[in-house]
Amino acid sequence: MEFLTNLITDYGLIAMFLIIMLEYACFPVSSEIVLPFSGAIACSQNIHFFVILTASVIAGLIGTTFCYVVGCYGGSAILGRLIKKFPKTEKGLNSSYRKFEKYGASAVCFARVIPICRTYIAFISGTMKQSYSVFLLSSFIGITIWNTMLIGTGYFLQDNWQLAYGYYDKYKHILIPLIIGIIAFLLFKKLSNRQNKPSEIE
Repeated sequence: MEFLTNLITDYGLIAMFLIIMLEYACFPVSSEIVLPFSGAIACSQNIHFFVILTASVIAGLIGTTFCYVVGCYGGSAILGRLIKKFPKTEKGLNSSYRKFEKYGASAVCFARVIPICRTYIAFISGTMKQSYSVFLLSSFIGITIWNTMLIGTGYFLQDNWQLAYGYYDKYKHILIPLIIGIIAFLLFKKLSNRQNKPSEIE
């Protein structure tokens, strides 16, 4: 991880973009560390918050699309080999499958803020042949929320981002359900308003 943080320090936005893209492409990179650190470095280099946020979301969408395509064309065979080679991934994959079957498109959005599930949800979406446009929209929402929180933590707290990460790591079992609940409420409210509009016009 020190190697990655050194890359970000030395090469700035380009390194951030590539590393975030690799993280969303399921390479072994921790977004909980990379994203806040990227935010802190962006602030120190006078890169506007929305520039680093936009770059991170685009990088995330490219990376997660790679996983979606692998799942779409490789299907269960790829996942089977993945489990065989890395047995510890089975728990995360099964959890992602259950959430996808239960919540469908919403699972792709929610899973972006759930550890383990967020790593595999793109594979599952591809395997289940979810519409790419639906997958992309759901991913965009989830990735934007997740990246805003973590990059914002680093950007606005700067040198204190590690302290904030310590609190997050300690209380994430409370924070994650709370975040999911807020997202669910906002989506429900938006859908309810959309359904009520035709009746109001009539």
